[in-house]
Amino acid sequence: MFSKTNLISTIITTIWGFLGGWVLWGIIGDPMLTDHTVTSGLMKEMPDMALLAVGCLIVGFAFSTIYSKWDRGTYSFSHGAQFGIWVGILIGLGSGLIDHSTSNILDLPGTIINAIIYVIHFAIMGILASLVYGKFASEDQ
Repeated sequence: MFSKTNLISTIITTIWGFLGGWVLWGIIGDPMLTDHTVTSGLMKEMPDMALLAVGCLIVGFAFSTIYSKWDRGTYSFSHGAQFGIWVGILIGLGSGLIDHSTSNILDLPGTIINAIIYVIHFAIMGILASLVYGKFASEDQ
């Protein structure tokens, strides 16, 4: 769990989580999701960057650790993308639809747009994790 490869993957996926999230949701997604937000004033004008970084670190570590168990040593680009897509579906679509059914965050089209962004975000994260594991996993043994 605390192997060199997992730590490198955690760092890379954390950086992607932070910067990629900023690009995908902050720059690309914000204009698309603004008209689909049900509750005004829901989003903070400026996020708490320290907590955002800690959250990205936790996601990066959990994602990298679960990926290492899921892929069973055959770390490939396509396996990483598949893993990320499934995580994106789980969080973006599954949790998104649950949130839509229980709260006033986004309307249904906004929930679908947000789910697509999640799938893209985690597919890229899976590819990054697979590249790290493919390059460094043999050195951990």
